[in-house]
Amino acid sequence: MNGHAAAASLPDWMAQAVEQGVKPEQALAFIGLGLMGRMAEGAGERPWIWSEEEDGGSVDLSTLRQRLELVQLALQTGAPLSTAEVTALLGARPGSATVQRGGLSARRLSRNVWKLTRTAEESADRGGSSFSEGFRRRL
Repeated sequence: MNGHAAAASLPDWMAQAVEQGVKPEQALAFIGLGLMGRMAEGAGERPWIWSEEEDGGSVDLSTLRQRLELVQLALQTGAPLSTAEVTALLGARPGSATVQRGGLSARRLSRNVWKLTRTAEESADRGGSSFSEGFRRRL
């Protein structure tokens, strides 16, 4: 079946799209988005449309880089940290004596004194197993 014969059996808008080089998969995606838009008109919301507000807004990469460098420095030195410093490094205020977030673990040594470690290091120190070690032991 050549392109002109196939285009003749399609609706006008789809035939025009094929002539302009739109692939059938792309046309199907347009149809799906159109149907989803019509279904959402009554509800007034479109959950498939990304918005920066829902995603947490824009990001300041220089601040992120500085925070990651400070986390690395805290891990390398093992220096004691205050609660405010742990809050800034982890991105959340610790609510208990031991807090794990993003592969890091903060352990309270005394009032307002914390030690930051990698979660994997802490489990290895306690004799715990990592994800792949448990599987190997069963074999």
